Amino acid sequence: MEDYNKIIDSLNVRFSKCRNVKILKPFRMENVRDIENTLVLVNKGAIRLDLMDDIVQAGELIFIPAKSTVTLTYGVLAKPVTVTYESFLNNEGNLYEINSEQELREIENENYTFLTFDAKIFDSVNFFGNLDIGAFKIRDEKIAFLLNSLLKEGLQPEDGKDRMSKILCDAISIEIIRYILKKRLFVEQLATNSTYFKDPRLINIFTFIREHIGEDLSNKRLAEVAEVSEDYVGQYFKMLTGINPQDYIEYQRMEFAVNLLRSSKKSIKEIGNTIGYKDTAYFCRRFKMMFGIPAGKMRRREASA
Repeated sequence: MEDYNKIIDSLNVRFSKCRNVKILKPFRMENVRDIENTLVLVNKGAIRLDLMDDIVQAGELIFIPAKSTVTLTYGVLAKPVTVTYESFLNNEGNLYEINSEQELREIENENYTFLTFDAKIFDSVNFFGNLDIGAFKIRDEKIAFLLNSLLKEGLQPEDGKDRMSKILCDAISIEIIRYILKKRLFVEQLATNSTYFKDPRLINIFTFIREHIGEDLSNKRLAEVAEVSEDYVGQYFKMLTGINPQDYIEYQRMEFAVNLLRSSKKSIKEIGNTIGYKDTAYFCRRFKMMFGIPAGKMRRREASA
């Protein structure tokens, strides 16, 4: 068995948000994809995963790794309406309501607790996203307890809740890795991921990309960073990560763009330029192709959230 402590110790976990949502009508959400990991706890009701017979019931969870695409059906006892991920994010058709602390004690409808978070190795590699795995069901009371604790922490006006939320989110990330190892779900992918620690040249490439996201990131430049030939760098990168370097760079740029949409007032054009896209129209097309929602709509959705 591989020693995975090094992976866990290197994880930089960033808590994004945790909400409880009451479902107002059954719906199927297609092509769910985000830059962050998503954990969903079924409190009351059920979720169908990818139109299969695998039903996630009360007390169970679904984990959706960053970058994976999945179809989810909320409410499996009645005929659902089909919506896009964009429609869900904008709550078109009044599909759900976000609950307050008071409402949690009185809620009777189907409801679910959502957590979104980042988990990166050396603050460079999206860990769960780069395992190249799809969404999967979790049966684990400890993870469910930690998620409920995180939700309650965010609803309390207590001092130190930001720090406590981060601690709880860290614990959830570790417990998900433990669950994968205990159930031997994706051990081969975890072992492959550990190759990041066996060649410092790859870590140098990841770090360079993160620190120069808007600059020249051609294979020639990456070859200089790794001190290998330009002809070899693409093969070398894909051999260790499973993807070619330019695909990885595009995703990192889009992830950086999402963070700027959430945290800055820069225009769409300025954000595109910042991450290395001189053609704003091309940047917008690639953004929507990757996330299924225009950059401007994602900004409005984040602002309303």
